[in-house]
Amino acid sequence: MKDTHITQPQFAMIWFGAALSIAEIMTGTYLAPLGLTQGLYAIILGHIVGGILLFGAGLIGGRLRQGSMNTTAFSFGSWGAKGFAILNILQLLGWTGIMIYDSMLALQELIPFDPHIWAIAIGCLVILWLFIGLHNTGYIHGIVSTLLLILTIYMGYHIISDWPSHTLSISSNSMSFIAAFELSIAMPLSWLPLISDYTRESQKPLSASLISAGVYTITSIAMYALGLSTALFGGGDSIIAILMNAGLGITGLIVIIFSTVTTAFMDTYSAGVSSTAICRALSTKGVAIVITIIGTIAALVYPMDDITDFLYLIGSVFTPMIGILLADFFINQQATQTTIAHIIRAIIWLISVGVYHYMLHTESFIGATIPAFIVAFIATILVGRLQAHKQQ
Repeated sequence: MKDTHITQPQFAMIWFGAALSIAEIMTGTYLAPLGLTQGLYAIILGHIVGGILLFGAGLIGGRLRQGSMNTTAFSFGSWGAKGFAILNILQLLGWTGIMIYDSMLALQELIPFDPHIWAIAIGCLVILWLFIGLHNTGYIHGIVSTLLLILTIYMGYHIISDWPSHTLSISSNSMSFIAAFELSIAMPLSWLPLISDYTRESQKPLSASLISAGVYTITSIAMYALGLSTALFGGGDSIIAILMNAGLGITGLIVIIFSTVTTAFMDTYSAGVSSTAICRALSTKGVAIVITIIGTIAALVYPMDDITDFLYLIGSVFTPMIGILLADFFINQQATQTTIAHIIRAIIWLISVGVYHYMLHTESFIGATIPAFIVAFIATILVGRLQAHKQQ
């Protein structure tokens, strides 16, 4: 990587492009059974929680000048960092496949063509983006982000203009408010293991983290709301319904292609950065290209129509991780030094993962993310204080 810094406008453009994706819109459609009002409440509250955690992760990486998975060594040691790097690479591989899969289906419906060719074409564009490089895509990101913003506003205006005078609701018991709340948290959390790969490049970690998390959160809320509105009022529950009802043919194709490429680029690039936490000799760009190829193949082989379980799994893994890391970095203010300390953090993480899944299945009024985070955060503080007391 070049020894340069990403500017604040570039951070804004990068994270705007990350949120402007088909996956975000499609996840918003899942919340339709709640109706408009309850759905928007779940979207906004969930994104506020997820956005705060995203900001904290970005600030840690920016201050340590390390990629996201390398920062986990602060609490879990080098072997723990390797473990989380592997988990992150797997989730990024999954996201790459999902993005290409969704785009493949959308493009094939908009312009009937062999879906395999669409998938391969998108994969090749992502690889091209990787060769252009993170520091050389500033103007491209700016142009693409501006075009996508205009098209998104147009699609949103079209949906709003066709809304009925009263709020509709889809009769279904398949989605509770808490489940929708957790799905809204999970999307920002899926970017949590990536944000430091970018904020580490900033000379102003605080503002970079705030801009990154803020722009992403606001844009993601808009994408979720667009998906929710389409499912309720747009005559369908997919991105195709939005594009076709808005009369966007070739323009819709451009939206899908560039939103997929800009988002998948971040996934594959960060997978490459995470790989260096496993082995420093690995090439960031080389690993990113391999991830793109495997993700493209996965999109051609596996159906990926419902990603709710995938999102919940991401939340269960990375919520406790960031809870422990935030507690050690901001409260205990000391990196763990011993194997025993690393093992204790790993045990806290495992217990918190269990708490997440237990609370998720009980569908309590508080959800799963907040209890899992609180358990991890408080337990880490208590352990840190106990260890500090013994050292006195």
